[in-house]
Amino acid sequence: MNTTNRRNWLKSVALGGGFTLMGGLPVLLATTPSTTQAPFAKLNANENPYGPSPLVRDVLKTGMDAGCRYPFAYLKPLVKAIAEKEEVSEDCIVVTGGSTEGLKATGLVYGMGGGEIIAADPTFQALLSYAETFGAYVHRVPLDSSQTHDLEAMERRINSKTRLVFLCNPNNPTGTLLDAGKLRDFCLSVENRTLVFSDEAYYDFITEPDYPSMIELVREGRNIIVSKTFSKVFGLAGLRIGYLVARPDIALRLRERLMANTNTLAILAAEAALKDDSFYKFSLQENTRAKQYLYSEFDAMGLEYITSHTNFIFFKTGRDIRTLIPQMMEHQVQIGRPFPPLMDWARISTGTMEDMKSFASALKKVLA
Repeated sequence: MNTTNRRNWLKSVALGGGFTLMGGLPVLLATTPSTTQAPFAKLNANENPYGPSPLVRDVLKTGMDAGCRYPFAYLKPLVKAIAEKEEVSEDCIVVTGGSTEGLKATGLVYGMGGGEIIAADPTFQALLSYAETFGAYVHRVPLDSSQTHDLEAMERRINSKTRLVFLCNPNNPTGTLLDAGKLRDFCLSVENRTLVFSDEAYYDFITEPDYPSMIELVREGRNIIVSKTFSKVFGLAGLRIGYLVARPDIALRLRERLMANTNTLAILAAEAALKDDSFYKFSLQENTRAKQYLYSEFDAMGLEYITSHTNFIFFKTGRDIRTLIPQMMEHQVQIGRPFPPLMDWARISTGTMEDMKSFASALKKVLA
């Protein structure tokens, strides 16, 4: 679904309100394959409990013969489809083994040999920790009072050694979203001094219909890299496929530093996922329903939480997360890992409604 169609759909469906999906949510619920149930509610990794979609499953079954083939011959149709979706040329696309491989390749390119990287704290660490392995120095800038990137403080850290500013937007683990105008202004104001990386793994879950992807700056030839993934809304986390979007010269540099690439079945699955508009809408709809349920439960328990633009919610527990994790596991519920320095906060992924009810019941018992 391209940006324009996504915006129109968000407006028409009004995600913040009712849950009637065009043509009928019950129909899709009935035809969506049941998820593989763990012996507990697995709510720690921001996965889509409903994926892969029915169309993707069919493609995986019929495409199994291609499992003996190297992926390179199958890549071009997917690159073409992604380029059309993002409205860029094909040489702007770098397909990766999940967005994590793209993050790590970027950390390698721009962090090696003592390069400096600026990032919020806490945020997603894959790019940062990998860059540190190769000698980078990472300036970690605390989030502001609303648990959002402090762009002014981040800009003040830029110096002659800065090679990259990393923005995770919406941010993991807080679920917060940068003001669109401030984000664009920031990227334009710093791109002549350093490169900006916009991690948009959760972009599809943003509920503001006209919120821009920073791919619009890639189209303008700016010093911007954007990462996206098929792991979240498309439900392909286990197949490991994502992509980077960047100016052709930057994309080439990153493509040459990939370590693993993806696999043939993941490529076929991703191509099918882009065509399965019904499942895309269904995933967003169910994610909103789960979040609304959690908000009501947190309100009833008097717990502070951050309204989320992702498929997880960050909430304040008032107790050390290292204690809460095993306590919740005693009730068969797995929640997110620690995110220092916010040690009395917890990240809970959205799941099925059964998962959400199990989580709420367990949390009430633990906090009691």
